[in-house]
Amino acid sequence: MRVELGTFARAGLEARFGIDLAAGVDAALRHYTRRLRSQRTPLAVPAFRGERPKAGVNTEVDLSVSSEVEAALETEADRQEVPVSALCVHAVLIYLADIDAAGTDGHGGLAEEDLAPARYLRGCNFLGTGFRAKPRRQVGSA
Repeated sequence: MRVELGTFARAGLEARFGIDLAAGVDAALRHYTRRLRSQRTPLAVPAFRGERPKAGVNTEVDLSVSSEVEAALETEADRQEVPVSALCVHAVLIYLADIDAAGTDGHGGLAEEDLAPARYLRGCNFLGTGFRAKPRRQVGSA
């Protein structure tokens, strides 16, 4: 599979995975497909993602993904009526956002698969911290 990363996605992966972009993209795609099966499904690809950035500023990453991941990405791309390539870039950005929200560096000392049960089976729980903010107090309440 070939994924074409823009400057922002590439920089985010490089900050967390160094020069091994394929490892970062692979982790992102596996993370995204797990989220598709979870109670916390990812946001849809935004409509403005259809426009391609200028030629020459993108980085192509070739990687081999499992047939399960590839099938899940193809099914979701069909459902959203977007190209698989756009869904893959979206998956990278979702992954980076989830890493930032959890306050980890993407490695965290644990394999991505080790985190999956804690994150997805109990819903919105990443490393025990949770993604949901505490309820805000309403103005004027005791």
